[in-house]
Amino acid sequence: MDYKDYYETLGIEKGATQKEIKRAYQRLARKYHPDVSKEPDAEARFKEVGEAYEVLKDPEKRVAYDQLGANWQAGQQFEPPPNWDAGFEFSGGQGAGDAAAFSDFFESLFGRQYSNRGREQGGYHAHGEDHHAKVVIDIEEAYQNTTRTITLQAPELDASGNLISKQRSLRVNFPKGVKQGQRIRLAGQGSPGMGQGSAGDLYLKVEFAPHAFYRVDGSDLYLDLPVTPWEVALGRKVKTPTPAGVVDLKIPPNSKSGQKLRLKGKGIPSNPAGDVYVVLQIVTPEARTDAQKSLYEKMEKELPLNPRSAMGV
Repeated sequence: MDYKDYYETLGIEKGATQKEIKRAYQRLARKYHPDVSKEPDAEARFKEVGEAYEVLKDPEKRVAYDQLGANWQAGQQFEPPPNWDAGFEFSGGQGAGDAAAFSDFFESLFGRQYSNRGREQGGYHAHGEDHHAKVVIDIEEAYQNTTRTITLQAPELDASGNLISKQRSLRVNFPKGVKQGQRIRLAGQGSPGMGQGSAGDLYLKVEFAPHAFYRVDGSDLYLDLPVTPWEVALGRKVKTPTPAGVVDLKIPPNSKSGQKLRLKGKGIPSNPAGDVYVVLQIVTPEARTDAQKSLYEKMEKELPLNPRSAMGV
C-alpha cells in the first residue's frame, strides 16, 4: 500500500489554513467532476481530491495525519505503525461506511468504527458530543488496579484559521483485568452540552503495548520459552516468567519443540481469569570444543533420529 500525500493531491502547503484547503478542493472538484471534465482520469482524480479533503477539512483527522506523515513521502510503501493514533482525541463517531468510498490507505487510518451516541436534541437543549481516544498500557498494568495520568491531543483552529494542537491531562483508573479493546467511559469529559443539555462522555479504548515476551489473545497470554534438549527429554522444572511473577513450570519428559503447556489462571485476571500458554522452544548448545563435538557424535550414535522421515527423505 502506497502512502498518500493529501497536501500534494490538493496542491497546497502543509501549513495551509482551512480556508485555503476548502478553496483548493472546490477548484479541483470543479475541474475533475465526471459530469463536466474531459480529462481521461477525471473520475479517479475526483475521488482522490475528495479523499484528501475528507481528511484535511477535519482538524482532528488532519492533526493525526500530520504527525503520522512526518517520515513518509507519496508513493512509499506504507503500513501504519502499531497504535499510531494512540493519544489523539476525536469527537463524534465514525462508522466503517464513511470510509467505504475511499482508498485502502484511508481505510487503514480512519476506517475504524467507533460508537457514538450523538446529540440528543429537545427544544433548546442538546446532549454534548461524545469523544473517543485510544490509550496504550503495559500488560502488567492489567494485573492490578492502576491509576495514572494520560495526556490527550486535540486540534483546534485559531482566530486565523490555522490548525493548532492542544493537550489535556486526565487521571484514569484502569481496573484489574482490563482487556485489550475494552472501552473505559469517563462521564462528562466529552463536548459541552447546549442549553441545559449534559456534557458528552469520553470513551478510552485500551490497547496493550507490544511486549518482549507475551502475546495477547483475549484474557490469555502466549509465551515462547527457551529450553534445553535435556530439559524436554528428561522432564525438568524450569523458572518461567509471568506478568504476576516467576513460577516453576514442570516440563513432561520427552516434550517436543512447539509443544504448548498451560499455566491455568495465570493470564489476565478477568472473570474467569485467563491462562498463560507456554510454547516450548528448544535451544541447541553450540559444539565449540573437541569434547563438545565428541559428545554430539556420541548422541548421534546412541540416539539415532531422522526428523525428516515424514517427508520421505
